[in-house]
Amino acid sequence: MVTSPATALDFRTIDLRGRSLSLADLRAVVPRLEAEQGSAVEDAVRGIIADVRSGGFAALSLLAEKFDGVTQRHPRVPAEAISQALESLNPRVREALEESIRRARLFAEAQRPADVTVHPGDGAKVTQRWVPVRRVGLYVPGGLAVYPSSVVMNVVPAQAAGVGSIALASPPQHDNNGLPHPTILAAAALLGIDEVYAIGGAQAVVAFAYGIAGGEDGEGPLPAIEPADVVTGPGNIFVATAKRLVKGVVGIDAEAGPTEIAILADAGARPELVAADLISQAEHDTRAGSVLVTDSPELIDAVRERLGEQAELTKHRERVLTALSGRQSGAVLVDDIDAGIAVCDAYAAEHLEIMTEDAASVAARVRNAGAIFVGDYSPVSLGDYTAGSNHVLPTSGTAAFSSGLNVATFLKAVQIIDYSEAALDAVAQHIRSLSDAEDLPAHGDAVERRFVERAVESPH
Repeated sequence: MVTSPATALDFRTIDLRGRSLSLADLRAVVPRLEAEQGSAVEDAVRGIIADVRSGGFAALSLLAEKFDGVTQRHPRVPAEAISQALESLNPRVREALEESIRRARLFAEAQRPADVTVHPGDGAKVTQRWVPVRRVGLYVPGGLAVYPSSVVMNVVPAQAAGVGSIALASPPQHDNNGLPHPTILAAAALLGIDEVYAIGGAQAVVAFAYGIAGGEDGEGPLPAIEPADVVTGPGNIFVATAKRLVKGVVGIDAEAGPTEIAILADAGARPELVAADLISQAEHDTRAGSVLVTDSPELIDAVRERLGEQAELTKHRERVLTALSGRQSGAVLVDDIDAGIAVCDAYAAEHLEIMTEDAASVAARVRNAGAIFVGDYSPVSLGDYTAGSNHVLPTSGTAAFSSGLNVATFLKAVQIIDYSEAALDAVAQHIRSLSDAEDLPAHGDAVERRFVERAVESPH
């Protein structure tokens, strides 16, 4: 028996028809969770940072026992456990992971930017060279679900960037002898990653940011964890807070929040597909956001009905219903598709699906989204696994100014300036004029001294 959607689901509607709203107004009315930077969470994470930095492996062991219920001496996963996980992997899952890796690698390797050199004058050369960071620490969560796909999405662009040292952390599990989930380990093995740690939550971020000094205990040596230059990967609010607090010590990809999907659709959209895709993201988390933007009241009614029907049949029914009924989810009713695009740009979704007539041209007009999925046959689920794109994307409106994980996350641009004597002489007076204008005369002196000294030293 199917529960009535009216009693099972409160998928609200925000009616913006006939209203002229500024960008600030739109950002204020679109469905969104309140910011989660509570002082209690921050205080807890600051405590973890202090404990791990001062206590090292002993502190990690205490945290593993407290949060994960496992006894741990050292978090490094033995090589044999990684290889055994791959040997035991379901062949169909292995095949799917291999295809995901193949497609992700094709896209990632095409992203690497080229070095550029310009010659602003005779004898003057300025180069921008892209250099991979030395070492990265990648975090793969292990809470409500298992995410081998996140291993792929984090590792592949780092490898394509040319990073020489890649370490991965995922929470230890009581049911797996204190090791990360075996599918996570198998994915690492497929990608050639052998430095894997059974560390969860904020403490994993701290271990990668600051490193853990080696040492010894009564049972023998404790190998060090070297600090990373960049830490990436999704996680809960404690992971996100830890990344925010160590930013500056290391680079990070983003402070990822709960997943979200927005769908821009017109009256011709298929309500059963819209509902299925909204549910696909709602099953991640009770705080996940599922938003429909449309100019069709009839579509909203039809989607709401399908949501109620499909939610009753899905495995994570309660989680889905909670997410769809939350303030972060709902339908936004607009006058037309132009107004819908404005709403989508204000919302700046992590995932944006376009289900309209001439979807490709509509998608081309959108400025703000982590990833855009065009038409009925490009669902978010495709991007989560095997599109070739990356599913580590900006959330909470940050797609207005930031990008998803990509090869450039693991690269830095180094500028190289190479001027001859004549080339410097050609701009020396400009440097003097500007340094005097800024009341920094020693800057100009540093240039002029080269020519004064040369004139004094010359025998002619």
